[in-house]
Amino acid sequence: MSKSLPRASLGLLAFLVLAALLVPLLSPHDYFVPDWAHADLPPQWTAGHLLGTDDLGRDLLVRLAWSLRISLLVALAASLISLAIGLTWGVIAGYLGGRTDALLMRIVDVLYSVPLTPFVIVLTVLFGRDLILLFIAIGAVSWLDIARIVRGQARSLRQREFVVAAEIAGVGAARIMWRHIVPNLIGIVIVYLTLTIPTVILTEAFLSYLGLGAQSPLTSLGVMLSDGAAQMRARPLLLVCPAVTLILLVWCCNRIGDWLRDRHAA
Repeated sequence: MSKSLPRASLGLLAFLVLAALLVPLLSPHDYFVPDWAHADLPPQWTAGHLLGTDDLGRDLLVRLAWSLRISLLVALAASLISLAIGLTWGVIAGYLGGRTDALLMRIVDVLYSVPLTPFVIVLTVLFGRDLILLFIAIGAVSWLDIARIVRGQARSLRQREFVVAAEIAGVGAARIMWRHIVPNLIGIVIVYLTLTIPTVILTEAFLSYLGLGAQSPLTSLGVMLSDGAAQMRARPLLLVCPAVTLILLVWCCNRIGDWLRDRHAA
């Protein structure tokens, strides 16, 4: 992979993050209060609406920045949840082995067969639509791949000399897993976590597009895609802006993840 490609991806990702943080602070407009006097404005510099407004008069650039905030927040929170569950699950299964390994991995196999959308629908029916619930729902199903990878690595590490020496010295299983197994898995876990983030972003966008994610007055890239799709002929910019932003965000995360994977493999 070209050295300039990960640098460009990092630079573009940093630009998107800064835009998400700074645009709402610098703009005099907000993302949720309707302004009927400025509804359906095309892009214009004089009124301060650089990308125009939607049918409710809300500034498109500010809504786009807030959508980026929500999408990045969901990606970060859900990825951390999947990391915590997947790492713990995989280490326990891989190190202890035997019946514990068989039981834990059969549970993983069962969860692989559970479709995400009906699972989220059941959660929203039981607990209501909430952003924190979205974090938990996505994180609760995105840890499976990490658990499989960690389990395989832990199985190989338990045969290493430093682990055998710790066992002979009478160190407990929990301490061995925490002090000897987990530190040797950090590198590969970070690599696969970066490859999980684009999937989480797309999952959040898909669920929000269906109305199962962020709820008004909050917005996200999926919500903006849903609103833009309803007006794509009259106002194509309402669809193009969030679509391009989502593509760039996922592309950056994928390129960075691939670069880290290649460096780790080398």
